[in-house]
Amino acid sequence: MSKSSTPSSPTHPAALANFARYASFGLTFLLCTGTLVYGLLPGLLAVCLGYLLTAALVGAGRSRGMRLMPNVAAGLVILLPVIAILLFVANAQGMVFGAVAQYQALLHHLAGTVLEIRQKLPPNLASHLPDEIIAAQTWLANYLQSQARALTGAGTAGLHGSLLVYVGLVVGALIVGTPASSSQAPLRKRARERAVHFIDAFRQIVVAQFWIAGFNAACTALFLLVALPLFGVSMPYVGPLVALTFIAGLIPIVGNLLCNGVLTLAGVSVSPVVGLASLVFLVVIHKAEYVINAKVVGKRTGTSTWELLAVMFIGEAVFGIGGLVAAPLYYAYVKKELQVAGLV
Repeated sequence: MSKSSTPSSPTHPAALANFARYASFGLTFLLCTGTLVYGLLPGLLAVCLGYLLTAALVGAGRSRGMRLMPNVAAGLVILLPVIAILLFVANAQGMVFGAVAQYQALLHHLAGTVLEIRQKLPPNLASHLPDEIIAAQTWLANYLQSQARALTGAGTAGLHGSLLVYVGLVVGALIVGTPASSSQAPLRKRARERAVHFIDAFRQIVVAQFWIAGFNAACTALFLLVALPLFGVSMPYVGPLVALTFIAGLIPIVGNLLCNGVLTLAGVSVSPVVGLASLVFLVVIHKAEYVINAKVVGKRTGTSTWELLAVMFIGEAVFGIGGLVAAPLYYAYVKKELQVAGLV
């Protein structure tokens, strides 16, 4: 009996390692899917952000510069947001409600512009518009007004989201600040590998998209605050438009399309010429953005535009807005795993 059981013992560690590897992939799949199903995506993103901020303060992978102890760095990441929130509440009461009111007014303004497009266009051009477009105008105007009404409940949702993000920051900071376990259990080791690859994908996508969103917002601010006033044109709701350009710009491709539509429609509300100028400006900016995408996003992730569009379409169809936001990150993570395995 002892001789018959001896041959199977050397294969036991290999079988256990394979099981741990597949189990880690299964747990990662459940985690990524669960965050979308239960609306926990902001928390997951905040975990990655908290981890990266704490690791940066610790000086991970850096031989020079200021370096903090892990527990001190974690404490800073945990406490600084609380201090910032207290200062904000003490000195900027009503700012959030004012911002919500501004975006509500912007949406109502855009809805009115949609209904008045035929009146704003030159008569010879407006006469060629099909009558069927009236139904589309009415639908779009009603949709914009419904979104404006939906912003009324943004305060409660924003409070819940902020709490979720803060908890995620705390978890991410504590992952770095807490001493790592010396255990070399196979599942723990494989789960750590999955987490490293996921955070690496997060770093690639977020850093790249952050620069692109900043570039878009800066160019939009120059266009609205400098270029148009030089010609005596004053665009309404400049502040909300610039902020929307940055926030929506964090979502690849689709966010830019959203900003394009809003900015062009806001220009049409002033005059058709301003709307056309806004559209030309956006086309020029996007040509420059293609270069940035190729240099930044393409180089960091090796992902082309059609790949992003495909996964974002599928993510939005299955999980809604959360799937739309998470799709680039999840796809970058899957691609990272495939690259490590030597499959792509």
